[in-house]
Parts: sequence; C-alpha cells; structure tokens
Amino acid sequence: MQPILIRCGGYQPPASIHNRAAEVLGKGLAARLGASVRFELDGNIVARGHNAADLLEWVRTGKIELCYFSTSYLAEAVPEIAVLDLPFLVDNREQAYAALDGSLGERLSERLAAARGYKVLAYFDNGFRHWSNRVRPIRAPADCRGLRIRTLFSATHQEAFRALGFEPVPLDVKDLLAAVRAGTVDAQDNPLTNIYNFAIHAQHRHITLSSHFWGAAALLCNGDTFASWPQAVRDAVIAAAAEATAAQRCMAAEEDVEALAKLTAAGCEVVRLTDAERGAFIRAVAPIVDRHHAEFPPGVFEALVGGARTAGAAA
Repeated sequence: MQPILIRCGGYQPPASIHNRAAEVLGKGLAARLGASVRFELDGNIVARGHNAADLLEWVRTGKIELCYFSTSYLAEAVPEIAVLDLPFLVDNREQAYAALDGSLGERLSERLAAARGYKVLAYFDNGFRHWSNRVRPIRAPADCRGLRIRTLFSATHQEAFRALGFEPVPLDVKDLLAAVRAGTVDAQDNPLTNIYNFAIHAQHRHITLSSHFWGAAALLCNGDTFASWPQAVRDAVIAAAAEATAAQRCMAAEEDVEALAKLTAAGCEVVRLTDAERGAFIRAVAPIVDRHHAEFPPGVFEALVGGARTAGAAA
C-alpha cells in the first residue's frame, strides 16, 4: 500500500521558526503513523522564484496539502480576520493565544473553511512586528513622514502606515530583499527574527521596537483532502499540529531575545520607545481602530482585546 503523501509549503529560510515547527510536525506524524505517511517540506518556495502567496492557491486547489501563511493575506476572504491587523491591540502573546485557541480562532477557522475550503490546523505565532529603516531613528510619527515602507498586501496595514506618515509599498516576500537592497523602499516591518535572518539589518541600521502589529500565521490544510484521510491520519495530523504549534510559540518568544542580541551585536541602532512615545503612535492610529471596530461583527473585536476593553480604551 502506498503511503499517504503530505506536502507542506513555506516561504522562509530553513532556520526560520515556522520551518523548524513544520519539521516538528513531520516528526510527529512519523512517530504516530510510521511508514504509512510520507511528509515532505518545501520550506522556501520563494528561493525557486515563486511568490509566497502562491501557497494559498496551491493548498486551496490541492496541489499541496499544507502550508503556513500570514493571516493578513486572508482578510479579503474573511474580513473579520483583519482584527489581527489592527495596530497596537495585542499587548502580549498570551492575550493572542487565548483568543486564537478560543472563540475567536474557532470563528475564523469556520469562516475560512466556508470561504476557501481550508481546514485550519493551528495558528502559529507570526511575531510582533517592528520597524527598520535606512534613513533615521523613528521615535515619533513625524519621523515616519515621507518614508517609503514595504508592507504586506493588507489594506489595514497600509491604512495604519499612511496615518503615521509612511508611504506604503505592498510587496511579496520574494521582492522584499531586492527592494531593501536597491533602496526602492526606505523602511519595512517584520519580527526581529526575520530582520536578522533575511539580513535586512545589513541595509537598515535603524530598528524601532514598536510592536505595532502582532501577527498570526495559519497552518492551513486542504479541507477536502483532510476529510478524505482515514480517521487515524486525521487524528495524527491534529495531534502533530498541536505539538508543532506549542514548539513554534516557544521558539517565537526565544527568537525575540536571541535576534535582538544579534542585531545589537551587529551594530544596529535600536530604539526602545518610552510609554509616552508609544502613546503618540497609538493616538495617531486610534481613528482607524475605532472605525474598524464598528465594522466588525459583534464580539470579534472583544474576543481579541477582552470584553472590558473598548476601541476608545485602545487609544
């Protein structure tokens, strides 16, 4: 009998925490199912000239079975997932994990299944995003004015950056490094581990620990394929995905500390915002947060920030 082939795609270097977590997933499947399943990881499709976003279509159509991907790219299909793209709403990882492992994650997973046919296996930690740039230290919204910043293909991200004075330039991961090296963009935002592992810091010596967005990466499976697997395989995939997610989230927190030390050792100028400085950025984007809060279905915003906190409190 031929083993069941489970292919997983990614868009990051081998050392990334997402790909290391995918390896944990593969090992978990092997431990549970042995030779009855063959797991293959293609962790960096952009190195072969593909756009990272190709993975979403590949999983949706069944070309591959699994991928991880930033939820920011899924807001067109499921508008309420953009709650994760609103600036300065997540204060700590535990807050986000509680929401995504609870009612908010369940709701978003159901909506993704209905809209795109995905089976969401887990939500990885896509990190707190920080600004890097090649021009000047960023300590206030005025410092953002006129800087061309690479953004994700997220309308909410772009709207927030415009409010701060940036000029957003949406680019796929495949085009990010070339734009940074050529100076096509002056700034970009990423978790610290990506700033270091993608060698962005070689051109961007100014780094601001802004934590303006916290991101999630959904571990997606083709829903029809998942349903076609024997129950034992489905159970093993869910259990292995839970193990991989726990490992990935631990790695995410550890990588923040390690990457910051590496960036500092490399001579980058790291800006740590005071509470007052951070407050100025929060006030600048508060109208955007308030407007989106009003547009979300009831309970979505509150599921992330907590029932006692309102959009106005976020300002």
